[in-house]
Amino acid sequence: MSNSVKETFSDVSLDTRPAPAPPAPPAPAALAAKVRTLAPTMTRSMQRVAEAVAGDPAGCAALTVTGLAERTGTSEATVVRTSRLLGYPGYRDLRLALAALAAQQAAGGAPAVTADIAVDDSLVDVVTKLAQEEQQCLADTAAGLDVTQLEAAVGALSSARRIDVYGIGASNLVGQDLAQKLLRIGLIAHAHSDPHLAMTNAVQMRTGDVAIAITHSGRTTDVIEPLRVAFDHGATTIAITGRPDGEIASYADHILTTSTARESELRPAAMSSRTSQLLVVDCLFIGVAQRTYETAAPALSASYEALAHRHSPRPPR
Repeated sequence: MSNSVKETFSDVSLDTRPAPAPPAPPAPAALAAKVRTLAPTMTRSMQRVAEAVAGDPAGCAALTVTGLAERTGTSEATVVRTSRLLGYPGYRDLRLALAALAAQQAAGGAPAVTADIAVDDSLVDVVTKLAQEEQQCLADTAAGLDVTQLEAAVGALSSARRIDVYGIGASNLVGQDLAQKLLRIGLIAHAHSDPHLAMTNAVQMRTGDVAIAITHSGRTTDVIEPLRVAFDHGATTIAITGRPDGEIASYADHILTTSTARESELRPAAMSSRTSQLLVVDCLFIGVAQRTYETAAPALSASYEALAHRHSPRPPR
C-alpha cells in the first residue's frame, strides 16, 4: 500500500459506536406535554395544529388529514410535519394516539390544567397551584420518557470508567445532585459548571467514559461544546433536555426528554424544568444502583456510616 493511500486511511475517523435507536412515539398521555414543550419552536401554522389535537383529541381523531388541515386553516403538509415533530411517524399514528387519549379522558384520566400564578394570589393558592403543576410535570415526564433510551443510558453509566456532567445555572444544581448520588455508590462522577473546566475535562474523555449534558433549552453553548468534545473523543454521551430537536441532539448518543410546566412571570423555565430533570436523574441513579447492586449497596452503607456521627443528636449538657 502506497504512503499516500496509508495517509488517506489514517485521516479517516471511524466511529464504531452503534447508531442510537430511534425514539419511540410518545404515549397518548404524553401528547399534551409534548405540545407544551415543542410549541415555542413551531411555526404559527404548526402551533394551530398542535393546539387543536391537544385541546380536542376526540374531535381531531375523527378527522382525516385533509379535515384537520381545513379545521386549522393550514395544509396537509403542515399537519404531517406537525405529527412528525410531535414524535409520530405520520398522521395515521397521531390519529391512533388521539383516539387512545380521548378514551383515557372519557374514563376520567384527563390531564389536569392549572391557572398561572398571579401576583395577588394568596399563599394557599400558590401552594395549591404549584403542587398541581409539579404533579402534572412529573406525570408528563414519566409518560414521555423513552425507556429504551433510559435503559441504554443506565447501561453506559453502570460500566463507565469516568462520568462527567455538564450543566449551567439551575441545570448545574441538578447535575451536582446526580454526580453526588453516583459518587455514593462508588462511581467516579464530577459535575462541571465552569465552562472552561468542563472543556478541559471533556478533552480527556475516552471510549468507556460517559458525558451527560443537562439543558432545558437544548441550545446552551456552554453545555453543548463540552458534550461535543466528549462525543468526538469517543465517550458515550447523554442529553437530558426539554428540546429533543435542539442542537444538543447532534452530539448525544442517548436523549432523555423532560417536560415542563407552563412558564409565567413568576415561574420561569429554570424553575419548572428542574422538577422533571430531577425525576430523570433519580431514574438514572436507581437504574444504575440496581444494575451494580453488589458494589453499590456496600458503597452506600459505607457513606452512611461515614456521615452518621454528623447527624447524631448532641448529648445534653
